[in-house]
Amino acid sequence: MKKILLVDDDKTLQAVLTRYLEKRGYSVRVVTSGVQGLKLFAQDPPDLVVSDIMMPGMDGLEFCRRLRATRPGQLVPFIFLTAKKDLEDRIQGHYIGADDYITKPFEPLELLAKIEAQLERSRRIHSEMVRLMQKVPEDRDGDEYGENLTEAVAKAKDPEPEEDLPLTPAEARVFWEVIQGLTNKQISQRLFISPRTVQTHLSNILTKLNLENRSQLVRFAFEHGYRPPQTQDEQRAAEARG
Repeated sequence: MKKILLVDDDKTLQAVLTRYLEKRGYSVRVVTSGVQGLKLFAQDPPDLVVSDIMMPGMDGLEFCRRLRATRPGQLVPFIFLTAKKDLEDRIQGHYIGADDYITKPFEPLELLAKIEAQLERSRRIHSEMVRLMQKVPEDRDGDEYGENLTEAVAKAKDPEPEEDLPLTPAEARVFWEVIQGLTNKQISQRLFISPRTVQTHLSNILTKLNLENRSQLVRFAFEHGYRPPQTQDEQRAAEARG
């Protein structure tokens, strides 16, 4: 049973969506603010998050931003609920990591379709990660699958040289940071550029690679064997192991 975290302070909407989704086989946990959402997510991570934007205390935008800054919350599917007039909020929501949104008022069937589409995309990404891990050959000592996920995926294929990517040097630097799961804010701090500049580069990257969002970009990186260039310390450690 897939778990959905619903974050909304509208009691009527809570009741309607909970009843509708539970009848279709989902387990629904409900909270009324972003603060409660972060707490419950840490205690029991869901398979997908549905969140309103306008809420007391911590609103949905800040909730999404903080969730994406945590490792467990980097790739979980996230859908915003928002009013039709909130175009700026919808745009900002995409910038900080939301995968989709639905405008109020809406039909529960439309939300269900978006939920199932995001869960299916998440399932495909997970399946691809497992497939790549299973392709890792035995190491010299005969031990199989001893590495963690990042190391296994990195060894599944040799990384392509950076010049093979159809990206500018600035876009390539952002590409390497994004595929490590960093948020726009974290990337801006590491590269000393503004979050808006990071988002501009990310939008260009997605367009050039014919992708739609960060999740697809991570999958693209795994499929094609891309990994960030090793630091000098990492290179020395790899040589020592070899």
